[in-house]
Amino acid sequence: MAHYSASDVAKNMVASFQAHRKPISNLKLQKLLYYAQAWYLAFYNEPLFTGKIEAWVHGPVVREVFRTYKKYEWKPITEQVSKVALAKVQQHLDEVIRVYGKFDAVDLERMTHQEAPWRDARGALAPDEPSNRVITHEAMKKFYTARLNG
Repeated sequence: MAHYSASDVAKNMVASFQAHRKPISNLKLQKLLYYAQAWYLAFYNEPLFTGKIEAWVHGPVVREVFRTYKKYEWKPITEQVSKVALAKVQQHLDEVIRVYGKFDAVDLERMTHQEAPWRDARGALAPDEPSNRVITHEAMKKFYTARLNG
């Protein structure tokens, strides 16, 4: 059972970047949410947050979080965001940010496009064809558990 909302996890990620005076766009945030969920599923066999991740043209997206930060388009999120108490999972989020946060949004998009969960969810869709197909927890768990096990 998921512990948190995707919005709360997103707030903590944005606040972490802001605390280190590093920019984060909505596009980058979406990919970090995806990796946080995927690795949490692999490590703990349960979702980190509620909310579906959809296989959009530019990679995985949590629609509700996308809407929150949509006004920033491709630019960094400038609205000051405060962290939410996510003590049980903050270490996991910090590790995802440490590993993936060094990549820019386009690199993260490219990485997700090369991985089976996003590709399989999109199926035979054209690269520029909109989609709201869900990247399932099962697909993420299977792919990232396999990566964990070598």
